Amino acid sequence: MLTPPLWPLVPEHRYRTDTNGAFSIDDALTSVATRPSKGDCKRELKATLKRVDQWQRRLYAEDQRALLCVFQAMDAAGKDSTIRAVTKGLNPAGFQVASFKAPSAMELDHDFLWRTSHKLPERGRIGIFNRSYYEEALVIKVHPQYLAHQKLPAEIQNSNTLWDDRYESINYHEKHLVNNGITVLKFWLNVSKEEQGRRFLDRIDKPEKHWKFSINDIKERGHWDEYMQAYQACIRATSTPWAPWYAIPADDKPYMRLVVASIIEQALINLNPDFPRVSEQQREQLLAARAQLV
Repeated sequence: MLTPPLWPLVPEHRYRTDTNGAFSIDDALTSVATRPSKGDCKRELKATLKRVDQWQRRLYAEDQRALLCVFQAMDAAGKDSTIRAVTKGLNPAGFQVASFKAPSAMELDHDFLWRTSHKLPERGRIGIFNRSYYEEALVIKVHPQYLAHQKLPAEIQNSNTLWDDRYESINYHEKHLVNNGITVLKFWLNVSKEEQGRRFLDRIDKPEKHWKFSINDIKERGHWDEYMQAYQACIRATSTPWAPWYAIPADDKPYMRLVVASIIEQALINLNPDFPRVSEQQREQLLAARAQLV
């Protein structure tokens, strides 16, 4: 029997973005004034993950549907730590995590959806994308010079509708996934520029975190406003009724992790997977096997 939540779930619609193209970066929160304490967030996250684990076992046993969680964010927003936090203690057999960095030569020889398509979760599993095909409508939009490496025909590369075409491709792709039993959750971890700066300084000041820092992080930070405009355009165009975006306040990591876990739990509740029921013939076989064992 599933254990009940110790506190009311964060309403899954609280951070869900509009699906009518009205999303505004200026209205998206990076922090909230009223929230559980840090200790309460950690305790509730642990309790939430216990329930997620129970739901995931049912999803795995049912073996008909899957859940895909897409994470996008600016550097130092907490993607890695959040993914680690919301999968902690769960059965690794039920999860598939894929991280996408700069595309390889082989990936550049295919369309921009190819490299993520063969990393999609199998039925019965929860898949997590650390970055995704959305990089092609975010990073590439801020740095259009990267298009030259994608071997696109000149008429496509120079098209005035390039970005609209990519948004359309993404929407059709996600609709296809949903039509085939994959629920799509998309998380934009919305960190403020000030908090990002503090986290970069922390990486510089602490030797054990030096490996996390790259001078390229500072270069990308210089394009902050361009990235915000790219996120706004992308979320407006691709937050759909079948695959909405969630703009999660990311300045407070414990709260952010709890919110993400709660949304994942709510998605599993909505799916309501269950253990397969055996036929009468199978039940007779089980009873016969039990009699032999006894």
